Amino acid sequence: MRARIDVSEIEAQTKIRAKYLRALENEEWGLLPGPTFVKSFLRTYAQALGLDGKALVEEYRLQHEHPSEAMLEPIVSTPQSRRTPPRAGRTGRSASDTGPSRAYMITVGAIGVVIVALIVLLVTGGKSSNSPTGTSGTARTHSTASRSKRHTGVARRRVVSPSAVVALTLKPTGPVYVCLIGDGGRKLIPGVDLQPGESTPTYHAKRFEITLGNSSVTMYVDGIPRTVAPSSQAIGYSITKAYGRRPLTAGRLPTCT
Repeated sequence: MRARIDVSEIEAQTKIRAKYLRALENEEWGLLPGPTFVKSFLRTYAQALGLDGKALVEEYRLQHEHPSEAMLEPIVSTPQSRRTPPRAGRTGRSASDTGPSRAYMITVGAIGVVIVALIVLLVTGGKSSNSPTGTSGTARTHSTASRSKRHTGVARRRVVSPSAVVALTLKPTGPVYVCLIGDGGRKLIPGVDLQPGESTPTYHAKRFEITLGNSSVTMYVDGIPRTVAPSSQAIGYSITKAYGRRPLTAGRLPTCT
């Protein structure tokens, strides 16, 4: 909530459906397919928000995952030393006949393949035709993250890595004033009027700040087109990999004068 991140932006970045993101936020584990999916979603969501995914998954496992949910437990057979040896001459079966049958092992293997296929489908499937888009609500910082911060004593911070670099291109649809500031206060577009039909180079930075004279421009953030809402005043944004595109107040708009 403090980051003012829209659910649709996180959905596009993580490829996790908005309904599952809301279930994670509200800790409604029953709305998610199962513990394996919860842990995978937690890691992906935490990475998008710049949190410690390993700590979130470990806390979920300790607080919400039960031993009965371990799916591979039935595959473990009873130790050989605890089995009662077969009695010769009564059933005619050897000691090896008491182990799992071939049909049982085939069934367990088929279940494992189905589970892996479902995980891949849900994580990489992207938006479906019935997934909600354009949601006006904002993503709230997961309550588990706050508890994880208290438990580990590590302040939340965004990890600076090559993956934190944002790519930005501007394509005017009409005459528009642009002031674009990159890392270290470098003026990438020093307050000039761009004309329709032009296209700027693709700029790369860990953080952009931009002032637009009007909404006559399409912003391509990491290749994703973003329109600008009409406004009677100058429009400003802060753009980062972790938080996406965030509006700036009038007092914080960058100037190139």
